[in-house]
Amino acid sequence: MSEYIPDNLIAGDFPIKAKSIIVASGQVLTRGAVLGVVTASGKAVLSESAATDGSQDAKMILAEDVDASAVDVVATAYITGEFAEEALTIGTGHTVDSIRNPLHLRGIIIRKTV
Repeated sequence: MSEYIPDNLIAGDFPIKAKSIIVASGQVLTRGAVLGVVTASGKAVLSESAATDGSQDAKMILAEDVDASAVDVVATAYITGEFAEEALTIGTGHTVDSIRNPLHLRGIIIRKTV
């Protein structure tokens, strides 16, 4: 069993739900990464605003560190909950403001914490 180290990602008591996802190979991502999904494959990647494969739409937040540098990896992602903006990893071209409303519509609340 690994040691729990708080990271301040969870920022409130809005109900948290998670699901298993497949993180596409070629990435090393940390807990709190904002993910999109490639439409053709259904695999999750770090959401970047310039993408044109569906992954430009922020959909979920990675719940654990993932090393998918060589192969696809099954991981857990949050699909609802309340999260601290300071603890998120946001892809190129996105800002907290550009992902806040799309995630909110999915049940993910992003808040600034002190």
